[in-house]
Amino acid sequence: MYTAHPDRYADLPYRRSGRSGLKLPALSLGLWHNFGPDRPVETQRAILRRAFDLGITHFDLANNYGPPPGAAESALGEALKADFTPYRDELVISTKAGYLMWPGPYGEWGSRKSVLSSLDQSLTRMGLDHVDIFYSHRFDPETPLEETMGALHSAVQQGKALYVGVSNYSAEQTRDAARILGELGTPLLIHQPRYSMLDRRPEDQGLLDTLDELQVGSIVYSPLEQGLLTGRYLDGIPEGSRAASDSPFLKSDAVTEDLVARLRALNEIAASRGQTLAQLALAWVLRGGRVTSALVGASSAQQLTDSVGAIRNLEFDAEELARIDAIVKT
Repeated sequence: MYTAHPDRYADLPYRRSGRSGLKLPALSLGLWHNFGPDRPVETQRAILRRAFDLGITHFDLANNYGPPPGAAESALGEALKADFTPYRDELVISTKAGYLMWPGPYGEWGSRKSVLSSLDQSLTRMGLDHVDIFYSHRFDPETPLEETMGALHSAVQQGKALYVGVSNYSAEQTRDAARILGELGTPLLIHQPRYSMLDRRPEDQGLLDTLDELQVGSIVYSPLEQGLLTGRYLDGIPEGSRAASDSPFLKSDAVTEDLVARLRALNEIAASRGQTLAQLALAWVLRGGRVTSALVGASSAQQLTDSVGAIRNLEFDAEELARIDAIVKT
């Protein structure tokens, strides 16, 4: 029988999401690619237990996480039943709808039919009566935004979600979504964009400025840039890595000699701060408190512990930031 660590709230900082009352841990656990039948159940449960013991109260999913799609939600459902039933009210559990889940015209995108059917399936897989945050996973160019946001509003009205968010929306789309939700009476809680030292689009395209203006929270995914910022690629492409398998998320030809040189330069900055490259990357997205939380994945409990070490130094001086920009942007 799992008993949570009594000091789990002692170290990890919690940040308020926008203007809401909800606080999220600075680091949240993403169950994207390590929670499926190809991974030992005990390893998955050990990661979840370690996360909660470290103060990571937020578990982030989507209907299509696995592999195969749906497997991550099913795995979490089993873990909740086995280990976390007494702690449900201490957890923030999120899921999303928008990517392909079943055949036919209703198995993806943002129609009311698709979004609400997907949520019902997600709740069944997790064995829950509600999630804490429900997202529209991507903007649907062929469905009126009023319909997609109306479906999120309905999920809250039906008691199947406490808060709603969007992911992969542009600044303009986010502004429109926030307006529609505000008119319906269900505020937009949070946006989940991709953001890292190597991917500055939320800055460059005005998304972070828009979220600041709207007082909407942010939780960023891929802060380690598909593993490039973990230190695994400091000597090229290691055997067994994502790039070595030519994953659709990280192709081997992306790991150039120039990129490896940049990663080594960033690693030198990390070492000067007493951090690993991964800890530097996480600290960088969390700097200044502008980002509410950073999503981290983990293939082991130890990897998660190492990631949490980033919180020991979240401050950057102007010279460090300038050196990072010079390395990344030149």
